[in-house]
Parts: sequence; C-alpha cells; structure tokens
Amino acid sequence: MRTQKIVFALLMIITLLCVLPLFFILVLLIYHSLPVLNLRFLLDYPREGMRAGGIFPALVGTLYLALGTAIVSLPLGVITAIYLNEYAPKGRIARLIRIAIVNLAGVPSVVYGLFGLALFVTLFHFGVSLIAGIFTLSILVLPIVITAAEEGLRSVPMSFREASLALGATRWQTIRRVVLPNALPGIATGAILALSRAAGETAPILFTCAAFYLPRLPKSPFDEIMALPYHVYVISTQVPHAPLSIQYGATVVLMGLVFILNTVAILWRMRLRRVKKW
Repeated sequence: MRTQKIVFALLMIITLLCVLPLFFILVLLIYHSLPVLNLRFLLDYPREGMRAGGIFPALVGTLYLALGTAIVSLPLGVITAIYLNEYAPKGRIARLIRIAIVNLAGVPSVVYGLFGLALFVTLFHFGVSLIAGIFTLSILVLPIVITAAEEGLRSVPMSFREASLALGATRWQTIRRVVLPNALPGIATGAILALSRAAGETAPILFTCAAFYLPRLPKSPFDEIMALPYHVYVISTQVPHAPLSIQYGATVVLMGLVFILNTVAILWRMRLRRVKKW
C-alpha cells in the first residue's frame, strides 16, 4: 500500500508539472488579450495594415477551411476504411496500404503544403484559393481519418456481422445498417482530430490559400482568404509595431475556435455512444 501511494503521488506530481505550464500560458495569453477581446474585435475588419480593427475575415476563413476539410476528408476516409476493413483481402497489399497511411500521417505539414502548391495551385490551375487549401488540408488529415475510422470498424464485434448475414442481409446492408452505426463513435474521433488539425495548420495554407492582407470575405471557392493561423504568424513577425494585444487576441480566438469545434464533436460522439442507430 505504501509503494502504491508513493507511485500515485509521483504520477500526480508529473501530471501537475505537465498541466501547470499550459495553464500558465493560457492565463498569460488571455490576460494580454483582454484589451481587445470583445465582440467588435471578432466582427470588425482589419485596418491600418492589421495594426487596428478586428479579425472577422480570418475567423470566417478558418471556419471555411475547417468545415470544407471535414466535408471532403470524412467521406473519403470512411470509404477507404470500409474497403480496408471489410472488403480488402488480408494480404501483403493491404498491409502495404496501411503502412503507407501510417507513414503519411507522420509527414511534415510543410511537405503537404508544397504538394498542394504543385498539384492544386499549379497543375490544376486552381490558383491560390480556398478550394486549393481545402483539398490540401483534406489530404493532410486523410490518414488520421482513415486510421480512426478503421479502428472504429474493428471495434464492432464480428458476431454483429454474422447475425445480420444469417438473417439474410447482404454484405453492404450489414455494413450500412449494423457496422457503421456502431462504429460512428470511432469515426467521430477521426472527425475531431481532423477538425483540430485543419483549423490550426499554417504551412499548408501558406502555399495554397492564405492571403497576407485581404480585408474582405471570399466571394467564391477560387478566391484567396485570410486564416487565423497565418494571420497570427503575420502580425507577430511581418507587421512592424503591431499591438501585442491584437497578437494575443488573435491567438486566443484561434485556440477558442479549436476548443469549440472539439467540444461540439466530442458532444456528438458522446451522444452517438448513448444512442445506437440500427
């Protein structure tokens, strides 16, 4: 018992050492952003070369990127996971595909940005645009979505499939009506990670869609946009004499946006776990 208490105490100390610095940084960011952290800052357009005004175009652009990435990557990721887990023959090719997916998840984001620049911006002639950024971020998060969705499908007991097939359902009916509803919590986990990654990435949008200064909203998917991650980088490093309160305020809003997206996705996942759709 004494050894167990010592181990628990050490684990508690290590946890506090990890959490307290993060809490201190968060408090520091919020404290320095208080002079500008209000509704006007969120709904106003930047002025005077981003030394005044708000972050409305960057906020909307980030939402467009995150939601567009989810719309593109989730169906592709789930379809790929269904094929790998339910249809692909168990052999060398399937193992190689899974190894490739794992390796792609570890590729630096700047490589995806250069790939998106070469493929979508240059080869497909999308230009520096919202749609090029969405496709690039979708490729970036696709390995995460595939892995999470496949794990969700694997978590469904094989007996569920066998019972459905025994009742006369086809393989696709079994997947659509039995497997997928029970795998949705795992798929939601992939959606959470994808939204968080897409909303916070800077390097991919730097090459494909982000504008340095564009105090207006995009009128079409082929327009450039402002985005919060790149906006924070710009006003912190490229804009001389930018007020610190605006820099801290944009950072806190970006963190808050990611937190809200995560919270909504987590609540959705919890609801899926409570209510099974058959």
